Amino acid sequence: MGSLLIRNARVLDPCRGLDATGDILVDDGLIVEVRIGAGGEAPRAERVLDASGLVATPGFIDLHCHLREPGEEHKETIATGTRAAARGGFTTVCCMPNTQPPMDNVSVVGLVLRKAREEGVVRVLPIGCVTWGREGKELVEMGEMAEAGVVGFSDDGGPVCDAVLMRSALSLTLTSGVPIMNHCEELTISAGGSMNEGWVATRLGLKGIPSAAEEAMVGRDIALSRLTGGRLHICHVSTPGSAELIRMAKAEGVAVTAEVTPHHLTLTEEWVMGHRGGTPLSEAVGTAAYDTDAKVAPPLRTRAEADALVEALREGVIDAVATDHAPHDFTSKAVPFEDAASGLSVFETAFGSLMGLVHKGQLELARLVACLTCNPARILGERYQGLGTLEPGTPADVVLFDPDREWTVNTGQFISKGKNSPLDDVTLKGKVMATIAGGRVVYQDDSLEYQE
Repeated sequence: MGSLLIRNARVLDPCRGLDATGDILVDDGLIVEVRIGAGGEAPRAERVLDASGLVATPGFIDLHCHLREPGEEHKETIATGTRAAARGGFTTVCCMPNTQPPMDNVSVVGLVLRKAREEGVVRVLPIGCVTWGREGKELVEMGEMAEAGVVGFSDDGGPVCDAVLMRSALSLTLTSGVPIMNHCEELTISAGGSMNEGWVATRLGLKGIPSAAEEAMVGRDIALSRLTGGRLHICHVSTPGSAELIRMAKAEGVAVTAEVTPHHLTLTEEWVMGHRGGTPLSEAVGTAAYDTDAKVAPPLRTRAEADALVEALREGVIDAVATDHAPHDFTSKAVPFEDAASGLSVFETAFGSLMGLVHKGQLELARLVACLTCNPARILGERYQGLGTLEPGTPADVVLFDPDREWTVNTGQFISKGKNSPLDDVTLKGKVMATIAGGRVVYQDDSLEYQE
């Protein structure tokens, strides 16, 4: 790897309250020194990068993604997924267990960790199933799984419907220290739905999913966390009602954290009508409607709801941004809307999308970076507190980005196998220019040059 000196960057590390121009010296996979201000002789390094005009932050941590391996390598692999993550500035990704076979035992967890060591370019932390086969009938061996290295338990892709099982799972977090990360959806309410319940669904003749489908289970899980004292993490919050329940629970001291995705903050239900929001009410529905690339679970909501989620993130009610990167092959989306797979390919567009909130004045840059770095690290627990910071002696995970660089999304050029994004041909402002994981440059924009 060798030593690398990043010079003249705006160093932004919310974990340390640091926001100033300075230099970062990386060597032997670690942060060696962060020198703030001008003056004095610069540290010597084998390579030097002039990062003037760029922001340097800790590497981003994604609490929720799908790498599809094992079993669905036609959609994504650990190799392609981690390379796509690096392009998006992520140096740590937590992968969900809805693989084939599912990650419900230490053997599959070990396989994922081995593949990550051999083929991954960023850190991969597995999330184990809550129940065997994700069938919702019997809890996995959580103690063994935690010892094997899982950082959370989830049946994501579906909820833990049985409240008795959920209570038992939350109780077991008191010994493992590993949170339950639930996909909150009351299936009896959402049954048959394929997008948000509202005027767009009515106009397109699609059965909608009301906010209550999510909020009912969020309320249940918070009540069970309060009862047991167990650690609960709410995945992909999509409604203000859920955020309000989380706000009240935190005020009571319930051990609950939450995440929100870039698309639930920035996109709305109108995107199902077609590219960039589709057809006005005064016009006939066009051929771009029923855009399956905008189908996601939970569904995209209204603009008012998205703005309320941004406010909840800004206030700290929602702790982190997680991509829920869900790559799919072409045929999984090239079907009628109701039959299409849910999910977006997000790694490579996440940062550019989120920077739109900063440029609009809805979110401070420091808050956004905290929600991508130190806050996810805190949720992962003490074992991973060396992540999400530029503290000397910690792993050299660094991302450099240009907050004002404009670029146009071209899904055909995605590193991810999943090209399923409604943002194709959309111009974003804010671009990752380089990603350093464990001291190794795993992605860099072609415009960057290093001095030997």
